[in-house]
Amino acid sequence: GPVAKTFRVIQGAVTEEYVRSTQGVFQFELSGDGGGTWYIDLKTKGGSAGFGKPPVTADVVMSMSSADFVKMFTDKLKLFMAFMPGNSTIKGDIMLTLSLEKML
Repeated sequence: GPVAKTFRVIQGAVTEEYVRSTQGVFQFELSGDGGGTWYIDLKTKGGSAGFGKPPVTADVVMSMSSADFVKMFTDKLKLFMAFMPGNSTIKGDIMLTLSLEKML
């Protein structure tokens, strides 16, 4: 589905440089089609992204619909637009979220 495809793209975009400069782990709680728990690990050497809980504790947990998540990563929705009241929630280090936006 679109969520899995998006994570494949993210996985391909993860570089050592991003991991070094970001040092953060993001967990996504997605609702709807292709939802569930997904993660992007930009802390562990090499970095990774995929389905399930991150290998280490997340610094940021984001809850949103899978549709908004896919839109966010295909640039149809700015990261912070996704978190307008009522749409989604972010728990954790908001500044790390900004570094994620650079990667998108």
